Amino acid sequence: MKTTASLDHVLLSEPRVAPAASTGDRAKAYVSLTKPRLVMMVLLTVGVGYAVGAHRPISMVALLATLVGTGLVAGGSGALNQWMEHARDARMRRTAGRAIPSGRVAPIEAVVVGFLLVGVGVAVLLAWSNALAAAVAGLTFVLYFGLYTPLKPITTLNTIVGAIPGALPPVIGWAAATGRLGLEAWALFLIVFLWQFPHFLAIAWIHREDYRRGGFQMVTADDVLGRQTGRYAVTYALALLPAGLLPTTIGLAGPFYFVGALLVGLYYLIAAVAFWRDVDDARARRLLRASFLYLPAILALLLLNPAS
Repeated sequence: MKTTASLDHVLLSEPRVAPAASTGDRAKAYVSLTKPRLVMMVLLTVGVGYAVGAHRPISMVALLATLVGTGLVAGGSGALNQWMEHARDARMRRTAGRAIPSGRVAPIEAVVVGFLLVGVGVAVLLAWSNALAAAVAGLTFVLYFGLYTPLKPITTLNTIVGAIPGALPPVIGWAAATGRLGLEAWALFLIVFLWQFPHFLAIAWIHREDYRRGGFQMVTADDVLGRQTGRYAVTYALALLPAGLLPTTIGLAGPFYFVGALLVGLYYLIAAVAFWRDVDDARARRLLRASFLYLPAILALLLLNPAS
């Protein structure tokens, strides 16, 4: 952990902000701080969590407030994550062009934007959703920014820790819709939690040299042949197979969901096994593509075939 003095140094010193070419460029730089693609994925899982938990008809005001509030918290978390990691991002090819390392946004600006977005997001959830949803969103922020981000350069366990806030968005949606956290919410959490590991392991293998340059502690750092990385990917994909069937067994989804979840789970597992058998960048990319298929498919099946 950095001391307060070193945090102040990072916050107030490098890098210098390059003059923006236009107001539009400046706005794009601020938007990029929020990691918009990640926010969209978060909102997708929040929306599904809300939809499967809500009694019909769905309150569009409450749903919109939940999406807006959670989106603001997620965006603020992304901005603060980029602030904390900007010196390491500058060493990595795939992140050197981010807003802070490239000098388009000053570190202090990212901090102000980040905390402002998180604060407003939690306030929106409190005012127009409910206190439980706001509490889960606040916990997600604390775990992501306060625990996961500082652990990334310290221990490979950061991936496990980071998967917890990564799996909480559907729980936020469920909490907003029902005002409680039942077995159904934790079944959704478990699916997203386990899904993340083969996904992140594939990314970690593809960008293993970049992560070394950035000083991030990933499983791939000392796994030259990729055997451990591949074994972990298979282990989690295998565990995801029964977890993906839970919604049917607990009465949250119907039989069509069960069949579909089994098929996409097997597809994800096969991609993980292929990666383990012959670890290389091409198979890692196939596993990554399989991960991008799995989660939207599961979420669509939940919406299309809820329990009667």
